[in-house]
Amino acid sequence: MPDPMRSYLDFEKPVAELESKIDELRALAASGSDIGDEVARIEDKAAQALTELYANLTPWQKTLVARHPQRPHFTDFIGGLITEFTPMAGDRKFADDEALIGGFGRFRGESICVVGQEKGATTDSRIKHNFGMARPEGYRKAVRLMEMADRFGIPVLSIVDSAGAYPGIGAEERGQAEAIARSTDACLSLGVPNVAIVTGEGMSGGAIAITTANRVLMMEHAIYSVISPEAASSILWRDGTKAQEAANSMKITAQDMLRFGVIDQILKEPSGGAHRDPAAMITTTGDAIAQALNDLRNLDPDAIRKQRRQKFLDIGRKLG
Repeated sequence: MPDPMRSYLDFEKPVAELESKIDELRALAASGSDIGDEVARIEDKAAQALTELYANLTPWQKTLVARHPQRPHFTDFIGGLITEFTPMAGDRKFADDEALIGGFGRFRGESICVVGQEKGATTDSRIKHNFGMARPEGYRKAVRLMEMADRFGIPVLSIVDSAGAYPGIGAEERGQAEAIARSTDACLSLGVPNVAIVTGEGMSGGAIAITTANRVLMMEHAIYSVISPEAASSILWRDGTKAQEAANSMKITAQDMLRFGVIDQILKEPSGGAHRDPAAMITTTGDAIAQALNDLRNLDPDAIRKQRRQKFLDIGRKLG
């Protein structure tokens, strides 16, 4: 039965109307009306409409899906995939950053280090996590954990979902650009396998700081770009209302990223997007992580660094 709390995007209105009708008919059926065949017919129609709609999304529509508040977040993946997770706090320099969470746990019985942005799911948690926009101390925490993982031979997993690094005055005064650069360098320097997954938004240096990995995976309706469509619109046309036009021109979708060699694999989402079936999406993601780590299992540290370096040097040289 459709979740009554489900949030629909503007372009999903035809599906929303059908699912609302299904709810009404089910209520009638519960009162004794014999309309089971009619309910099944409209359910099939709604499922078909949803499948067709999501098979032909524009880049801007994918942007809206990537930002959907009900998509699985960092803590959902941790809860579904990582056991014995122990979060680590602080960068040992200034403070702890709740926007970027990191720690150690076990993935299918093996030790793993996990870092990633958490946007939050409620008003209070979004404020607590600063909407997933990390400050310098968040990236310095990531560096600390990655270096620890490297020291003990533990693979690193990055779960990426952020509108970008926090652009506040305090963050800039504390060296936001330097922290992002050092985090990117830490990723490149790892002698252990690292895998990154863009689950929603992968925007700007705030994303690349933890996405410079041996294997970069991306969910089907996620986006990955050096700048958000709104910011690009403001720069190009001095008009933030042209974000849709910018998104359609920027090549930010998973399909574009795979074609240009920026990512290695697209993770197919359930019909209607990951937000409609988070549990299935988390299972799919877990299988992809396991395969990626298995592919890198027998490489020595030098080979791992060489493979990662060559991967990024090859970006854009070949079109898939």
